Amino acid sequence: MLVTIVIFVMAGLAEIGGGYLIWLWLREGKSIFLGLAGGFVLVLYGIISTFQTFPTFGRVYAAYGGVFIVLSVLWGWGTDKKTPDLYDWIGAVICLIGVSVIIWGPRQ
Repeated sequence: MLVTIVIFVMAGLAEIGGGYLIWLWLREGKSIFLGLAGGFVLVLYGIISTFQTFPTFGRVYAAYGGVFIVLSVLWGWGTDKKTPDLYDWIGAVICLIGVSVIIWGPRQ
């Protein structure tokens, strides 16, 4: 399970980080090289996600979606200095519950 969590976190940081670099380029007028680096990091995100051991693409991405939401809240807190409020935390916990059901739900 630790490997699964590490891969989810690595994928999330790559997706959010790559998107953030492109945001800086297009929205804040930073160097195109940040945008190119962001594109490269987003490609890495796609590659990192394939290392999960889940048998189906849809299930991996559904579970990852909840992790992505939590990481996005934390990223906004650290980068934008926007402290998450009660509803951000409640939403994040709900997402993690959903991830837990997807990952550990009994399968036939």
